[in-house]
Amino acid sequence: MCYVEEELARRYQNKPLILADEEAGTFRRVVLVWKKMSQAYALCARLVEPDAAKPEYAELVAMIFQRCLYYSGLIIFEHFRARRELPAGAWRELHAYYSAAEKWGVSTIPVEDALESGSLGSSCAAAYVTLLLVDLASPYRSSFREMNLIRQWAGMWANLVSIHRIDSKPSGCPYVIELDKDLALHPGKFLSEPDGDARRLDTLRLSQQIKHMLNQLRERVSPSQLGLGEETSGHVMQLLNRLIRPWAQTESPRKFRRFAAKGTARVATGFEAMHFFVSGKEFIQPDAALAYSRKELERMFTFRDRIETKQEVVVAPSVNFSVDEWAAIDQSANGFRLMRSNAGHKILHNQLVLISPHDGEHFLLAQIAWLMEKSDASLIVGVATLPGLPAAIAVRLAAEKGVESKRYVRAFELPALPAIKEDCSIVMPFGIYQPSRILEISVDGETRLVRMHHILQRGTDFDRISYLPV
Repeated sequence: MCYVEEELARRYQNKPLILADEEAGTFRRVVLVWKKMSQAYALCARLVEPDAAKPEYAELVAMIFQRCLYYSGLIIFEHFRARRELPAGAWRELHAYYSAAEKWGVSTIPVEDALESGSLGSSCAAAYVTLLLVDLASPYRSSFREMNLIRQWAGMWANLVSIHRIDSKPSGCPYVIELDKDLALHPGKFLSEPDGDARRLDTLRLSQQIKHMLNQLRERVSPSQLGLGEETSGHVMQLLNRLIRPWAQTESPRKFRRFAAKGTARVATGFEAMHFFVSGKEFIQPDAALAYSRKELERMFTFRDRIETKQEVVVAPSVNFSVDEWAAIDQSANGFRLMRSNAGHKILHNQLVLISPHDGEHFLLAQIAWLMEKSDASLIVGVATLPGLPAAIAVRLAAEKGVESKRYVRAFELPALPAIKEDCSIVMPFGIYQPSRILEISVDGETRLVRMHHILQRGTDFDRISYLPV
């Protein structure tokens, strides 16, 4: 059953939002199955309740509650992977199952878990901690590939985390769990006097494990040898470095202060539309034939015997690019949080977009840092702006000897900003970048050559690269 549901989930995972009706329907079906499974195991718990005090039943009760937590956790994780808002009561239900396991004294009893291939064993506490760690890792900000790794590692290392009751007002306790509230881990500074339902996590051994893994990777031990998956060392190290602060429960201060905002921002998607709004005109191949409007073509046809031209005639295509209107929620020096309640273009995580802020006239390039579809079918996103005002350019790989030149593609150039130590860069469609290859740039009929250097930023559909003049 788990295999079938995982295959069904491929229909909506890593898809642009808002999900199509068929994708959303499949998502609801998968979540319903996990819901039925957790309820079925909860029924098992009620049936064995009279005999739960007997020692021979302890392992059985532990397994039942571990399964309740596992399938309730899958409901939450499936919402994360589909980038959907969690339903009301999702966390409260998870807390209730763990609280019941604690009351029956089976929360730490080892349970064999054949569903988790990378796990050496589980328990009610481990299944519970796994979801808490996934939530700490900012799932709506993570890519699909990262999210699956995060869940795998959280399940593998959950036994290194212990859960403790908070008997007095916490001091120096960064995050707490309140079992009677529909919340995940949240900052302990907002906790009033504990009432017996407050818990904290001890993640010291987990943070030590991550540091050990990073040291092993620096010594050229492959991720597969460490049980971290068939991934590149660079990608695994980057993700572990990102996880070490939240999983050590160390608060990360914001780089820039966030301010409330009010107004409407315009957002365009797709290189064709973005290039048009930045340049203010339709893109024409720099070395192509002359382009004529429909009116000019009709005049040329009428007086064709009086016109001499050796160039091919091409009709300039009519353009009708649209922008979506988003309500601004808040902003900082390097990004915005926006919400859209009406229909519009689909948005993908890490996608490149063009935004005209609510308080400005210029268009800025930005990357979708995180996104979530709310229960009312509205969409909320966080966008991180790229440095500088973009200029529309055309690029292509310089032709090698004996090879015909390819057509130009739309791209953007960002200026140098010495104040924030940013050099000139080029933003172009994903798939063009080749280290050290020569790139031909065309701007208003003038061309120049540059050598591609490093990738500064990569998204779903773009690369931002540094370059060197030739």
